[in-house]
Order: sequence, then C-alpha cells, then structure tokens
Amino acid sequence: MKRVVTNLCIIHQDSRVLLGMKKRGFGVGKWNGYGGKIEEGETIEEALHREVQEEGGIKIKDPEKLGIIEFEFPHADFMVENHIYKVKEFIGEPVETEEMRPAWFHIDEMPFAEMWVDDPYWIHMFLDDKKFKGKFVFGENEEILSYQLEEVKEI
Repeated sequence: MKRVVTNLCIIHQDSRVLLGMKKRGFGVGKWNGYGGKIEEGETIEEALHREVQEEGGIKIKDPEKLGIIEFEFPHADFMVENHIYKVKEFIGEPVETEEMRPAWFHIDEMPFAEMWVDDPYWIHMFLDDKKFKGKFVFGENEEILSYQLEEVKEI
C-alpha cells in the first residue's frame, strides 16, 4: 500500500477557524485546513510553513501538533499519515490562491456538509486543545468503513 505523509494546519482564533475551499487536486470542492505533502529533505513542520504560505499567503507562528490520523483507502491501495496542527497567530492576511479560497467560520457553524466526513469525529478534540490519534478506513465513495480515535497524552 502506498503511504504518503502529509500535514494539516487549522488556524483557530477565539470562536472561529480559518478554512480554505480546495480548488484543485486531492479534496477538491471541500473546506479544509491548509497543508499537504512533505517534500524530500523537509521536516513535517518545515512543510507546514511552506504549504500555508503557498496556499493561503500567510506566515504561521508557533504551530502546535495536536493529532495524527491515518486515512486508509484500501480500494486505491493508498494511505495518508496526516499530522494535524493548530495555529493561533499568523502574519499577513489570508488570500485566495490557485489552490485555496479562504473563509472564516464560527466554530458553531462549521461547514461539515462540505468537509471530509471524518472531520466531525475529531474536530471537537482539536478545538479543545486535546491531543489525539486515530485511523479512518474509507470506501470507494468516501464513506467511513471503520475508525479508531482516542485522546492521548503525547504525540
């Protein structure tokens, strides 16, 4: 099974989060945080800074890793190991890029119908600054076939 390591950055300030509408590539048409694949020679955090700058036009400060989730797509022989970070401060103003269109959402009005179907399972732990690990197995139509999710003390 092909395995890809990725990162995800969600900016959370007070009662709102910054998401981007994915305009191309994997996850197109979904609201998500910023992030992507780690390039050769990069650490996960170096890639996080680069991806947020490329996709959102901002520089993040002090990312905090809160989660690691594996996403398995057995029908495609593909697995993603995603490292999830929270950022509270950044420099600049979010801008639309070729890849993402930014928007702020109140935490009580998250656009779950237009997000990955696993997001409602773990987002409450993320918003509460809890650390977590999990695994989601997806079917061909992006339905969740099985999952494991737990709060942990350390990542």
